[in-house]
Amino acid sequence: MESPRIFAVTGTPGCGKTTLCALLGEQGYSVESVIDLAARFDCLGEEDVSDGAAPVDVHKLADEWFDESNDTMFVDGHLSHLLEIDAIVLIRCHPDHLKQRLEARGYDERKVQSNVEWEMIAGTWSEILEFELDVPILEIDGSATSDVELMSEVLQWIEDGCPSDGVEATAAEAIDWLA
Repeated sequence: MESPRIFAVTGTPGCGKTTLCALLGEQGYSVESVIDLAARFDCLGEEDVSDGAAPVDVHKLADEWFDESNDTMFVDGHLSHLLEIDAIVLIRCHPDHLKQRLEARGYDERKVQSNVEWEMIAGTWSEILEFELDVPILEIDGSATSDVELMSEVLQWIEDGCPSDGVEATAAEAIDWLA
């Protein structure tokens, strides 16, 4: 396998994806957000007034978007793992921490609860397994690590060649908040 070049930075909203990507951008790495890509490729729907979110047509975006650069790129967004990527950085966050973060953002109670539940049941892992994504995956706990340490761990993983025991083995060892 060729060295991974395009990394999905994914996880439940509020887990630390954008913070990590901002730090990576400050280090000179190319960073794109799923929302910006969706807007650029006309894959963004109208904003839902009930939750303030605009739906992304991720299937159309996956068909339309192709990065022609040779740079290492990080794609920030909880749908990023559904695009054409070479590896996944899956950030997890303890549900109690996640709840606090989302409440601090001003999310309504229903949106906070649905995102906390998604994290508790490892929803992103469910999608990765359902869509049979076969790329290296690094799962990290963003609630127990400083932002700089998180970035260092990701960059070390990349420098080490993105070691992975395969999706199913990595999923079997995934963080389990319910245990």
